Amino acid sequence: MLAINQLSIQFSSKHLFKNVSVRVHPGEKIGLVGVNGAGKSTLLKIMAGVKHVDDGVLTRSKNISIGYLPQEIATFAPGRTLFDEAKTAFAEALAIQKELDQVNHALGTVPPEDAGFADLLHRQGDLQHRLDQSDIFTMESQIERILLGLGFTQSDFSKDSISFSGGWLMRLMLAKILLAKPDLLLLDEPTNHLDIESLTWLEEFLQNHRGAMVMISHDRSFLDNLTTTTWEISLGDLTVYKGNYSKYLVDKANRMIIKRAAYENQQAMIEQTMKFVDRFRSKATKATQVQSRLKQLDKIELIELDETENTIAFRFPPSPASGRTVLEIEGLNKQFGGQPVFRDLSFTLQRGEKLAVLGVNGAGKSTLVKILAGLIPPDSGVIRFGHNVTISYFGQHQAQELDSRYTILETLSHVSNDLSVTQTRSLLGAFLFRGDDVDKKVGVLSGGEKSRVALAKMIATPANLLILDEPTNHLDIQSQEVLQEAMRQYDGSIIVVSHNRYFANSFVSKVLEIKSGHGTIFDGNIDYYLHKTHLETASSPQKKSAAPKIEPGNPPPEKQAKKGKEVRKLQAELRQQKTREIAPLKKILDRCEQEIEQLESRKSQLEQAMADPELYQDQDRFSQLNNEYTSLGQKLKKSYAEWEQGQAKMEEIVARLGGPEEEEEG
Repeated sequence: MLAINQLSIQFSSKHLFKNVSVRVHPGEKIGLVGVNGAGKSTLLKIMAGVKHVDDGVLTRSKNISIGYLPQEIATFAPGRTLFDEAKTAFAEALAIQKELDQVNHALGTVPPEDAGFADLLHRQGDLQHRLDQSDIFTMESQIERILLGLGFTQSDFSKDSISFSGGWLMRLMLAKILLAKPDLLLLDEPTNHLDIESLTWLEEFLQNHRGAMVMISHDRSFLDNLTTTTWEISLGDLTVYKGNYSKYLVDKANRMIIKRAAYENQQAMIEQTMKFVDRFRSKATKATQVQSRLKQLDKIELIELDETENTIAFRFPPSPASGRTVLEIEGLNKQFGGQPVFRDLSFTLQRGEKLAVLGVNGAGKSTLVKILAGLIPPDSGVIRFGHNVTISYFGQHQAQELDSRYTILETLSHVSNDLSVTQTRSLLGAFLFRGDDVDKKVGVLSGGEKSRVALAKMIATPANLLILDEPTNHLDIQSQEVLQEAMRQYDGSIIVVSHNRYFANSFVSKVLEIKSGHGTIFDGNIDYYLHKTHLETASSPQKKSAAPKIEPGNPPPEKQAKKGKEVRKLQAELRQQKTREIAPLKKILDRCEQEIEQLESRKSQLEQAMADPELYQDQDRFSQLNNEYTSLGQKLKKSYAEWEQGQAKMEEIVARLGGPEEEEEG
């Protein structure tokens, strides 16, 4: 459906891409990985058509629709509500509906014998068919579902879209792309501005997305749960690995064993050749042999080891000893502008415990850690730090407090005498500052680079309680894993705010959830917390259906019993009506599901056949299978559309006439 052919881009002596060729197949879920600066975002922009390349480099199937989410925030027209802005994702269908209304009106004014009546009738049928193929009939319910899933509230729907902050505008951009249901999704760090609740919802939504996807993400769990193919960009080359990120790491390690051996053999051969050249360069009798060997070296294609081969490890120095209880919080309260952030928040942290603070955006996570770091005062409550507790805090504002006159290496050298130059360089290397990078002045760094320096500075500060607010925002996966392992081995205590599940999951032992102003402690890691909260969510409908209490002023029991009979009779009638309305839809859905299963099975067979390189030797056979594959994709799309339309109608009936049939039959 989309192909990159012989892409080459070079800046000075650095090759961003060297003759890269790759293609995206229908339904493929691809994770795009590589170190920062490898060219991931550039490749996504090329695929989206945002960055132009020479003719023939980018080819796309006809009528393919693409949804592209960049890291930059788009501008929105003022005066349009959040809901109306989301509705623009259906602009094409709304335009068809508007034209259909005009045609219907014209048919009512033009006599049947008029010469233009037949044309209008034909146009009406065409427009109606196109409208039936769209999702316009479930438009409002889809908009509501996706906006709520991404963390907006019902009260947000009527607000002017430009009144939202940058992070929320990114969510709106993402919502519009998801509503458009493109054939190919191109997502550049879609989880950057999401809290863990919205991130989990997005992950589940994308798991059910039928189109193809190419995504860049520094959230390893997100990639593992969604992708089936991994593209790695390294040193200008793009390598395709089958499987998700974890599978890619295993396959890459195996491949690197072979590549490293080849690299070492080549280096040994080059060294031997150069020794011969240096030894006999000045001897006339050996001049021909010397020139011959130099020409051989010129023809060799040098093997380069990936950037990730230069593995970096860092360990915290032992933390200063503290008392058994590191932190006690009792009855903490905070509000802004009369609106409570949290109320009566209480918990304790023992020596060596590592706590993750979770909650939706705006729940008060950053406010809490700023209070603990002494940056803002609480309204009331008690905060007690244990004996000899020393704090080191990282928040986004630290980047602005760095002294621009010093180099990166000097900035860290001023922090602690406990770290040697080698340890300091290792720490900076973990945060992507390698080689001569450490001699750059802080003043010339980008915002993301300054944030990484601030994080390294915070870690180098001797402390036994680390407080971190979103430390992974500007780190690639390799750097995250270095920091993650260091924190796992750290013998002090940690309080971390992070939406990156994989990062925090391996080292935290407690989770503090802040929700609706209240705090709840879960004794376990993030996987345990998600499991527990999922169980609570799944059981919540049963809690709601509990028998109501008889309160003063309620009707007496005998009247309640009579009313109960009437209610049960009405419920029985509604069940019968629902069964009558749902029955034909069930038949349609069953038929669609059977068709989809058969088509998916045949699609899998075709993909296996088309993955065989020998197939391309027989052009007729390839053309036959390719045509069948294209036709099958169209049939699948039609079957899915029919199934989704039937499912939406069934959901509407269930919403109108009562809960799921399975519950009623029980």
